[in-house]
Amino acid sequence: EQGLQLLELGGSVEEDYIRIARCFEATRQRCCRLEQDGRRAREQLARVEAERAALEVKLKHARNQVEVEMKKRHRAEAELEKQERKLQLVLELLMREPWGNEVLSREQCSVLSSLTGRRLGAALAPVRRSSAVDESCQSLLSHSDISYDRTEDDV
Repeated sequence: EQGLQLLELGGSVEEDYIRIARCFEATRQRCCRLEQDGRRAREQLARVEAERAALEVKLKHARNQVEVEMKKRHRAEAELEKQERKLQLVLELLMREPWGNEVLSREQCSVLSSLTGRRLGAALAPVRRSSAVDESCQSLLSHSDISYDRTEDDV
């Protein structure tokens, strides 16, 4: 009976097989395209991860450089303050000694007296950075602004 049914269907079975074969071919082509898309995505991911790793290395070097420069700056500022204190002491000594007024001219005495009591760095070095520049640099480069924490990377 089944054989007779197949014979009766005759041409329609062949058409069904052809349709099934076409569906399989379309599915195979789609799988090939998806596989190629996946391969391209993996390659792009590898490139982006390599770039990210390179940028992380650059960031680490930049953070280290900022830290080194901040330490240098703090040492230089401490040395400047130390030298200013020494100069202030010398000026005060010159102004207090009676022989200092004899050795120095009136103009030199007036300049020294105007400098005494003021911060010498501002009076002697007008090309020194202004406090506005110091504040802006400090806000840009302060240690509290630089995060050495990698917790954000996990997010």
